[in-house]
Amino acid sequence: MNANDEPIIDRSNDLSEDASGNLVQSATGHSIARMAEEGALATKQLESRQLIHREDSVRRQSDAFREIRTRLLGLAGEQNFVTLLVSVSPNSGSSFVARNLATAFAFDETKTSLLIDCNLRYPAQHKALGVEPHNGGLIDFLEHPALGIKSVLYHTGIPRMRLIPAGKARENGGEYYSSFRMRAVIDSLRCRYPDRYIFLDGPAIKGSPDARILSDLADFVVVVAGYGRDTPKAITQAVANFDPDKVAGVVFNHAP
Repeated sequence: MNANDEPIIDRSNDLSEDASGNLVQSATGHSIARMAEEGALATKQLESRQLIHREDSVRRQSDAFREIRTRLLGLAGEQNFVTLLVSVSPNSGSSFVARNLATAFAFDETKTSLLIDCNLRYPAQHKALGVEPHNGGLIDFLEHPALGIKSVLYHTGIPRMRLIPAGKARENGGEYYSSFRMRAVIDSLRCRYPDRYIFLDGPAIKGSPDARILSDLADFVVVVAGYGRDTPKAITQAVANFDPDKVAGVVFNHAP
């Protein structure tokens, strides 16, 4: 992990269909007990993927993400939640922050995390995590629900953390993100397990309406700004796109 990649914060088979084609929730279970991770990544593998871990070599970065985790948990109280992470402008590091925040939540043995890549124009989480999405991803499931959500839930090599990749690259995701099926997917993935925390890695706010549309599915929005890259004016304009009650804060990411 690059030492410059330190953020600073400013402020299963879950779904099935009934006879009429509606999404329904499967019987609940004990998610943590069922999420044992075979072939967990070694420290060197985690570092090659620019992921935090528990060793001293990335202690400062790990503590920064734990602090963000603590802030979010404090805002939410006892309920699990959905967090959207979006950058002010392209290449400001929201995908890096999203996967490491999901990793920080998975550090807690009483919690599980699910990272969903919602950047359809530039999907990257599967590559960053070394996942081969042989069954496709989110968009493939939304277009062909008979696949089943379990088929696009991938192991990451990180205990208690799963990934749903974006799937087919698309220019615009608005029609998918505003659909009933998308909302039903998010609601079911969240409600099935009370220990599950969901992280949506969205596209950059600048030049895309998808980030605002995705915010309707989230409890919190974390805006990621490139440190020394995005101006205060650009950050203010970006934050103004969202319901102020949902904005948890701004993370300044030191780009590598």
